[in-house]
Amino acid sequence: MKALVVYCHPYTNSFTAAVLGRVQEQLRDHEADVRVIDLYREEFDPRLCLDCWQSYEDTKINTQHIHSHSEALAWCDTLIFIYPTWWYGLPAMLKGWLDRVFVPGVSFHMPDAQNPNIRPALHNITRLGVFTTCGASRGLTFFVGSPGKKTILRGLRLLCHPQVRTSFAAHYLMDSSTDQSRAKHLGKVDRKLRRFLRPKRSDASQPSQTYGSMLGNGTKSAVGDA
Repeated sequence: MKALVVYCHPYTNSFTAAVLGRVQEQLRDHEADVRVIDLYREEFDPRLCLDCWQSYEDTKINTQHIHSHSEALAWCDTLIFIYPTWWYGLPAMLKGWLDRVFVPGVSFHMPDAQNPNIRPALHNITRLGVFTTCGASRGLTFFVGSPGKKTILRGLRLLCHPQVRTSFAAHYLMDSSTDQSRAKHLGKVDRKLRRFLRPKRSDASQPSQTYGSMLGNGTKSAVGDA
């Protein structure tokens, strides 16, 4: 197992950091080869600058500033995101990482004369996990639509292997959490990870929809042309 963990939190002693520690412990127990991208510690620049935007579709040069990250995506078979949910979505740092790293030729292929749809390029990823915290309640987060969760477990998922296994765990009402609620959540993370990391069966069920039907017939890139 080759696991890439993308971690996003500015405070080193946060509860999110405790979740990261628990994930790393489980990965070690499963004898995984692990790489961690700590976006704040790396001082990753999340801005899609003009030069990056102009070269976005040029697969010869669009990874020149993010090569180590794009190489890690191609290397891994397990991709795990650990972050706090802010305003129901992804932190700006993490959203910017997706904008800059998930470029054509790395995570998907642009439409062409033979293919009207975006085509996935991350078939190497067979496990996709999200472990987050939310200040809002579960009900309010679902009412708003859980945009952060959907960005990864619906949108990004389409770029992975057709039989990708997913896992999700969130500690809701984080602002009023207690020692007991946090300990309970870490136990939930452990249980989720044990199921998530178990050996995959060869007879996994086929997806119910094709990539073409789920991706639609649009010809815009993942970033768009706004």
